[in-house]
Amino acid sequence: MPGPMFARTGTGLSLARSFGIKLFAAIFAFLLLWAILGLVLKLRFVPIPRYEKEWSIAIFTGDGPFELAAPPNLKNPVLVTSDVTDTESKVVADPFMVRRGSEWFMFFEVLNRNTEVGNIAYAVSQDGLSWKYGKIVLKEPFHLSYPYVFEWQNEYYMIPESGDAQSIRLYKAVDFPLKWVHVCDLARGARFVDNSVVRHNEKWWLFTQTGDFRDGILRLFYSDNLEGPWKEHPKSPVVKNEPHVARGGGRIISHEGKLFRLAQDDYPDYGLQVWPIEIEELTTEGYSERKFANKPVVQAGSQWWNSEGMHTVDPHQVGENRWIACVDGYRWRWLLDYNR
Repeated sequence: MPGPMFARTGTGLSLARSFGIKLFAAIFAFLLLWAILGLVLKLRFVPIPRYEKEWSIAIFTGDGPFELAAPPNLKNPVLVTSDVTDTESKVVADPFMVRRGSEWFMFFEVLNRNTEVGNIAYAVSQDGLSWKYGKIVLKEPFHLSYPYVFEWQNEYYMIPESGDAQSIRLYKAVDFPLKWVHVCDLARGARFVDNSVVRHNEKWWLFTQTGDFRDGILRLFYSDNLEGPWKEHPKSPVVKNEPHVARGGGRIISHEGKLFRLAQDDYPDYGLQVWPIEIEELTTEGYSERKFANKPVVQAGSQWWNSEGMHTVDPHQVGENRWIACVDGYRWRWLLDYNR
C-alpha cells in the first residue's frame, strides 16, 4: 500500500509544481507587458528632435513688381505656423491675395502636421501689411496648395493645386471668403501642379507643370471660356528640361504693356528663388518667352524666415510706382516634436 500512495503523492507534487511555474510565467509576462505599455505611454510625452523645413509668409513692397523688398518698418513674417488656430500646422506657404473694397484677403496652404495633407486657409488685412488669421476654408481628402485666387465678372474663383487628384479643379466662392464650391475640372489625367491662369487677348491661358519638379516641364492650355473646354497648346510643353524656370512661382501679370509669368527655381533644390519670365508671344499657334532679368524677384535672404529660399510671389499694383506682394520663404530648423 505505501508504494501507490507515494506514487500518487509524487504525481500531485509534480502537477502542483508545473501549475505554479505556469502561473508564475503568466504573471511575469503580464507584468512585463504592463511595464512596456507604461514605458510607451511615458515616451509619448517625450520630445523627439526632428530636422525639417519651416515655411513662413511675408509682405514685400517696391517701385515695381520685380523690385521688391521687405519694408523697413514692417515685422516680417506676417504669418507663421503658430498663427494657425484650427489645426496643427506644419507649413504656411503659397500665398495669393485679392483686394475687395478696403480689405485684403490672402489665401495660402496650411499643411496639417498629422495627416501631411494641405488645406487652404485665409487671412484678412485692412492695409495689406498687418494680417489676422481667419480659418481653413477649403479642405478635400487630397492635398491642396498654391491657391491661385482671382476675380472675374464680379465673382471670385480659385484654382488650387490638386495634383494628387490627377486634375486641375476650378472653385467658386459662394460666400466669400469662407465657402468655396467645386465648379468643374479644367484638365484631368496627370499630376498637375502650381497652376497659373491669365486672361489675355480674349482668351484664357493656363500654365501647369507635370512630372517631377526636377524634370522642368511646363505645359500650356487655352480656352475661350473659363470653364472650358480647354485645349492643350500645339507647342506644349513650352518648357522642357528646365527646372530653373518651369514651375509656377506666382501670379501672371501685365506690366508696361508686357505679359510676365513668375517661375520658381527648383535646381539644385526645391524652392530656391523666383525669376521673372517675359512672355513674348502667346497665340493659339505660337509661344515664346525669355528670362526678363539676371536677378531673381526674390531669393534666400538674411532673415531667419527666408534664409534658405523663397518660391512664391503675388505682386499687386496699389499706386503709381507702388507695388505690394505676398511672398513666402523657408529655413531648416531643429524641432522638438512628440512621438505620436
